[in-house]
Amino acid sequence: MEPITITEKKNLQYDISITSDFESLPGLVSELCPNTVNILILTDSNVGKIYLKDIKALLKGYKVTTHTIPAGEASKSKDNAFEILDILYEKGFARSDLLISLGGGVVSDLGGFVASLYMRGINHIICATTLLAMADASVGGKTAVDFHDKKNLIGAFYSPRHILMNINTLNTLPDRLYFAGFAEIMKAGLLYDEKFYMWLIENLYEICEKKTETVEYMLSRAIEIKQAIVEKDPYEQKGDRMLLNLGHTIGHGIESVMGDEYIHGECVSLGCVAAAYISYKMGHITSDECYEIRDMFVPFNLPISISTDKTEDIFNALKFDKKNTSGKLRMVLLKKIGKAFVCDDVDKELVREAIEELNFKEED
Repeated sequence: MEPITITEKKNLQYDISITSDFESLPGLVSELCPNTVNILILTDSNVGKIYLKDIKALLKGYKVTTHTIPAGEASKSKDNAFEILDILYEKGFARSDLLISLGGGVVSDLGGFVASLYMRGINHIICATTLLAMADASVGGKTAVDFHDKKNLIGAFYSPRHILMNINTLNTLPDRLYFAGFAEIMKAGLLYDEKFYMWLIENLYEICEKKTETVEYMLSRAIEIKQAIVEKDPYEQKGDRMLLNLGHTIGHGIESVMGDEYIHGECVSLGCVAAAYISYKMGHITSDECYEIRDMFVPFNLPISISTDKTEDIFNALKFDKKNTSGKLRMVLLKKIGKAFVCDDVDKELVREAIEELNFKEED
């Protein structure tokens, strides 16, 4: 496939390549980072044991250092960020050198954050190996670490030099992680493109079976949607980019409180269900549309309910959401399937009701 070019400003562009291997990586490094001598490959304990040896072999002409973090959200921490900064310093990395993030959203977020800090910015290339990283986490230049158990509280906008997406890595991805990544793709259709949303439903079986042509189109269209929004508002200053947070307000609250039980994409699924419910209760979509949205996550093995006695904790976690202003709760809601909007002052009791609506009890 032809690369997709993301333009954040007139003089700031990077390409996204959807491929079936990593063979183009040495050429990309040579072309985009011609003065690079040192390379740090950052990966996690799951991805590293499958792909790290091969990636390192491809880069044999460089001084390559590797660093592996434990797989999972807990690794996206300030302590890990400063440990990697120490490695860059001790190995004598210059501003012209390169950090490669090999993995999913945790690795690309952490790697991008570190790359943005060291010497005020070194080269960063992402080799995305999960559907979540391919469809969402690695695209758009957002980098972050979690802080005091709150998602992405410390971060920066810092664009990579290139994003390489080897879709064959999805064949080694556990099903749970694959479908969790799919939640971000379903979100893209819900907020921007009803036809794409319907295409996802019509191609359910091919998506679940990871058919190559289907996955390529699904991924490219989801990236195009994010591209259209990011290019209007690269630094989230005008409000357009905020639309990409559909499902993330309540989703992040659930993740903060119940992160041991649900991973990010699953929380996005739950957050989209809650946002659809609030949209329905506020009169923007019909009851049928609300419950159709809810039920369409089920065939993709995504949760639509939780069972917890911590609904109040989830509600309280929302006050740390970065979309909030002056004490008001802001949420991305739906005017209809395929058209989202930012609501500046959502009734807090309605939000609490939506969280309770997610909560499944045996007597329900």
